[in-house]
Amino acid sequence: MTFKQTLGIQYPIVQAPMAGVTTPDFVAAGTETGILGSIGAGYLTATETRTIIQQVKALTNGPFSVNLFVPDNTPFDQEQLRLAYEALQPIGEQLGMPFWKAPLSEPDFHGQIDVVIEEKPAACSFTFGIPDVESIERLHDAGILLIGTATTLDEAMAVQQAGLDMVVIQGAEAGGHRGSFHPDGPLIPLNNLLAEVRDVIQLPIIAAGGVATNARMTELMNNGASAVQIGTALLATEESGASIAYKQAVLSASLDDTVITEVFSGRPARGIRNRFIDQMNRSPIAPYPYQNDLTKRIRKEAAMQNNADFLSLWAGTGVQNTQAGTVESIVSRLLNKE
Repeated sequence: MTFKQTLGIQYPIVQAPMAGVTTPDFVAAGTETGILGSIGAGYLTATETRTIIQQVKALTNGPFSVNLFVPDNTPFDQEQLRLAYEALQPIGEQLGMPFWKAPLSEPDFHGQIDVVIEEKPAACSFTFGIPDVESIERLHDAGILLIGTATTLDEAMAVQQAGLDMVVIQGAEAGGHRGSFHPDGPLIPLNNLLAEVRDVIQLPIIAAGGVATNARMTELMNNGASAVQIGTALLATEESGASIAYKQAVLSASLDDTVITEVFSGRPARGIRNRFIDQMNRSPIAPYPYQNDLTKRIRKEAAMQNNADFLSLWAGTGVQNTQAGTVESIVSRLLNKE
């Protein structure tokens, strides 16, 4: 069976599971357009995960995926958190909040797995690692296709060895968090990574990283990819959950505006360079997920104030190709249907 037949979709395109952006309307719009819509559930509780799955189901009968973050189990260091919080104070003051509460997140990965098994989306994808053997077996028993994320050949081989069904290979160009098992791993351009992986991995390969044109999509599929994953190209769509300031930033970005940074979450991620990144350069940073917890209120307040200077503006190297419109219109352009 082809990639499209396996997932029951019309086009070999996966909508990137961008946490915080993938509203029910956004995911359903992707699915209704004939691509694989994806819920970015990495920061959600089990209850919230169930709610958004059910909301998507109410909007579409088509197949979609749910993305989960495999937990790091990072040690808690009170002094490290204190220093990181203090380093953020000047930014908080600029937003009119000199002090703010920063409750630490409590991931419920296995609770989310239970929800996915009960709600049975077409697929479940994973970022930051590979789930445990029992979870993989239970998900497969429920008839759910499993998609891993890899940024190196070794990670892709680990995904295959674990028995997952497909692998997203994420090139250095990709926007948002690096899906690496090891955050300090190498940054490999997508063309190089695809060339390394395609002759070794028997799984269907989904190529991700700066894919924003039909020519690029065609090139990747001619070179061994079964599908492509797009995210940045859809950020400014009407259905996207990105804030107004975020959408304006990606629409006005130019070719060299993105950088890899850890200052927002404690994990490397590609986004548009802004004042937050510059101001926090060389400042103490808490490890993921604690840095993400510390900056969450800052990012929320910045969005409310329509202030892109202090938002995490995740975007890939193809950000200059981002256009406004609906999900359907952007997918049509990517497919050269317009």
